[in-house]
Amino acid sequence: MLERSQIPRPLLTRRIWKERFEDISAFERYLSRSGYVIRKFFLNISAEEQLLRFRSRLDEPDKKWKFSLGDLREREHWNDYMAAYQDAIRHTATPEAPWVVVPSNRKWFARLVVAAAIVDALEELDLQFPPVNAAKRSELEKGRQMMEREGKRTKGK
Repeated sequence: MLERSQIPRPLLTRRIWKERFEDISAFERYLSRSGYVIRKFFLNISAEEQLLRFRSRLDEPDKKWKFSLGDLREREHWNDYMAAYQDAIRHTATPEAPWVVVPSNRKWFARLVVAAAIVDALEELDLQFPPVNAAKRSELEKGRQMMEREGKRTKGK
């Protein structure tokens, strides 16, 4: 597969995947150190569920556009894909950029798991509103007075 890719020949070494995994982890570490929160999601469906979804693409008019014979041909490599996904997840899961493997045979459950992971990540940030100092309190009071004066003027019209 790599032979047919656009990757420059000198990069196609025996270490390509190790180097790529290192680069991915380094980039994600850089992003994390820059303040980004990273969560990676792998939506995992079974081969049986995938086949059901492909069938629905044939049967449901609003899904026909999704159908591709290429997808069916790729199913022949299911085990290779699963091994590659496991390898990628194993080598790129870090404390700064963890993977969340989501059982996705049921879309409603997958959405729930993803939403929960996002909520957890947001809660870990322990976000707080900025404190209101004396200058800000004074500005707020002036704003309140201005709006009250405007309200009195518009009521009189």
